[in-house]
Formats: sequence, C-alpha cells, structure tokens
Amino acid sequence: MQEMSQGATGLRQRIAQLSANPNAQAIAIGVTAVALTPVVLPLVKPVLKATIKTSVTLFEKAKVAMAETGEMVADIAAEAKAEALTEAQKRASLKSAISTPQLSPNQE
Repeated sequence: MQEMSQGATGLRQRIAQLSANPNAQAIAIGVTAVALTPVVLPLVKPVLKATIKTSVTLFEKAKVAMAETGEMVADIAAEAKAEALTEAQKRASLKSAISTPQLSPNQE
C-alpha cells in the first residue's frame, strides 16, 4: 500500500515537473485541442457562421455608405466649383463694365 502511495507521489511530482516545462505545456495544449476539436466544432459552427454572415453584411453596408459619402462630397465640390466660376465671371464682367467708358448718346 505504501508503495502505491509513493508511486502516486512520484507521479504527482513528475506531473508537476512536466507542467513547469513550457514545451510540455505546449504539447499538452496541442493534444487537448486536437482531441476536443471534433466535439467543440459542431457546437461552435452555427455561432461562427452567424458571426461571419453578420461581418459580411456589415462590410457591404459600410461599402455602400462610403460610396454614398464619396458621391456626396464630389457633388458638393462640383457645386462649389460652379459657384466659384460664376462669381469669377460676374467679377470679370463688372470689372470690364467699370473699366470701359460708355459713350453717351450726346457724344456720338
């Protein structure tokens, strides 16, 4: 009986030594992951699929919003350019009207 308890103590000490070794921890994690994957994957698959579906939907909506924003900014820039051109033409016509003397009907 005492040999059995010493064997158990020896096994416990060996497990403690292995758990302190980073390589042994990595191997244990890998083996556990491989063993649990077939069990966990069917449970996680619907959640993963829904998450990916939501991500794709959000990406498409963001793409549309960015395109609409870009179009809006382009429209505003075109309007501003047209207004600036109109104002420049008005100023030019006012300058030409002021700089050229107009002949009165008496001077003809």
